[in-house]
Amino acid sequence: MWTAIRDAHAWDDALRALSWPHLLQSWAWGEFKSRWGWSVERWLLCAPDGAPRAALQVLKRRLGRSPFCVLYAPKGPACADEQAFLAALDWLATRARAQRALWVKMDGDPHLAHAPAKRSESLARYRALLRQHGWRYSPSQVQFRNTAHTDLQRSDEALLASMKPKTRYNIRLAERRGVSVRLVTPIKGADADLLYAMYAETAQRDGFLIRPPAYYLDAWRVLGGVAFIAYHEGCALAGLILLCFADRAWYFYGMSRAVGREHMPNYLLQWSALRWARDQGYRIYDWWGAPEVAAPEDRLWGVYRFKEGFGAQLVEGLGAWDFAPYPVLYTLYNRIGPRLIRAGWAG
Repeated sequence: MWTAIRDAHAWDDALRALSWPHLLQSWAWGEFKSRWGWSVERWLLCAPDGAPRAALQVLKRRLGRSPFCVLYAPKGPACADEQAFLAALDWLATRARAQRALWVKMDGDPHLAHAPAKRSESLARYRALLRQHGWRYSPSQVQFRNTAHTDLQRSDEALLASMKPKTRYNIRLAERRGVSVRLVTPIKGADADLLYAMYAETAQRDGFLIRPPAYYLDAWRVLGGVAFIAYHEGCALAGLILLCFADRAWYFYGMSRAVGREHMPNYLLQWSALRWARDQGYRIYDWWGAPEVAAPEDRLWGVYRFKEGFGAQLVEGLGAWDFAPYPVLYTLYNRIGPRLIRAGWAG
């Protein structure tokens, strides 16, 4: 039986008890998104002995003045096994029908306790199950489908040994040139303004859109962001922000200036963040985003090569899937509607 959860500690404790709990299913993420146009519901499925079987945090947004809404379970559901995953799919479909949702979207990765070589085979099975239950691969992939992980349960020497020689060289080069890294927590005041200014400069240089400062300041506050800022001779050159939950630290935001890049500040930043996350007890450093196809023509290839230099391993994901109670309206919406709300979804 599914139960609505309204207590933060109960929710996060249940989520941590499941496989691969994601930051975007955490209570704090739901609270943050509820301040930016979404309403939130949280559902938990337990075994007879009370052990969590599946958890679903679902965001809801009305479509203007229409009677319809859209539902989204970001990086959900979190599940104990395949049967719990199927139960979560059925519950999402039930909620979609009950709330007159044009569609409900999920993009979480199921429990995959397999060797990496078998991951693609397991994902293929889950995708087949989704199709059998009336779900379709979404034309709107809100989050990154793939990511990359670094195993943090190693010494400094072992972490360095897992990196590419050029990466190790650039870390040492940054140190020799006098780059320093400062930890910032909590992120507020002048530090927050500096990080946003560098993020805006990065966005303009690399050609991507960002939200107003208030959005990021709120995210960093509600989610307990931890920042690292790299300096050279008193000048801030680059920064990054980690968001952490359960056993993972996510490299969620990165920013840099055009000046000082020859000093390799980003390499020392990542090295500092990796060691900090390990020392705080996190097992996995999640690099938050990797190419759809591991090839130079992918738009994320250059960024991934940087991450790969630190020993990051590509992790294939399930991708976003939609269940549509009203197929005709769903088709119409996908032709004209995504631009109306896309800005409110992703991190």
